[in-house]
Amino acid sequence: MSTIEKGGTFTLGHRRVNRLGYGAMQLAGPGVFGPPKDRDAAVAVLRAAVAAGVNHIDTSDFYGPHVTNRIIREALHPYPADLVIVTKIGARRGSDASWLPALSAADLIQAVHDNLRNLGLDVLEVVNFRSILGIHGPEEGSIEAPLSVLADLQRQGLVRHVGLSNVTPAQIEEGRRICEIVCVQNHYNLVHRADDALVDQLAGDGIAYVPFFPLGGFTPLQSSTLSAVAQRLGATPMQVALAWLLRRAPNIQVIPGTSSVAHLRENLAAADLDLPAEAVQALNRIDGTDAC
Repeated sequence: MSTIEKGGTFTLGHRRVNRLGYGAMQLAGPGVFGPPKDRDAAVAVLRAAVAAGVNHIDTSDFYGPHVTNRIIREALHPYPADLVIVTKIGARRGSDASWLPALSAADLIQAVHDNLRNLGLDVLEVVNFRSILGIHGPEEGSIEAPLSVLADLQRQGLVRHVGLSNVTPAQIEEGRRICEIVCVQNHYNLVHRADDALVDQLAGDGIAYVPFFPLGGFTPLQSSTLSAVAQRLGATPMQVALAWLLRRAPNIQVIPGTSSVAHLRENLAAADLDLPAEAVQALNRIDGTDAC
């Protein structure tokens, strides 16, 4: 068994994927805008990830925009048969690198076709509708209109499966009345656990939960307890944070991102890290006084 396989598998749509995947956001330039400083390094990271057994890559055509998907195509096309590429729509980038809503039917249809073209695909395996009602977290509000457009694109055969991102439990319930939802992608990690109950509910329903910012995002996780546990185990704090997520619930699929092959290999080694019960208990007790 390879290292990555020790993290287990879970269903994503009609496919089973390794629970430790890869998020491609960091392959674009600073602020997820423009080209990377070293395109060859970005290509190398993707190829190293797939060579190590990663078969779940998360991306979007608004990363760059268009940059990340084109690098994925350059690095990996024609794609391995077991590779699941998950993308997302619902936003666009302004010329000043701002994040803007893109929720009209025309915007959403264009986004699907942009993803198809830049990835070099005839059908997108999974497309997440990314709610942008709240920029910094989910906000209540109906997602029926844009999700109905995505469901229609699914019926046309351009999209195989539909997921949701940056959404509330009420929006997930609304979405499931419109079409099957195969995954939910929200902000969640060792110190940001607002979705604890949702993770467990989705696990019971057999729906994948994919935390974005599993290592803290643009500000890496910091916790004295996390650092102490990592030191005792001879691991890095980020490896421990990923191992905690893999242990947290069987439906969690983690997609840490990096533009470095060395960092990629460090992240993937988290699948091989065994967390003793006392370490898990200590990590579970982390709160706002211990983390930032």
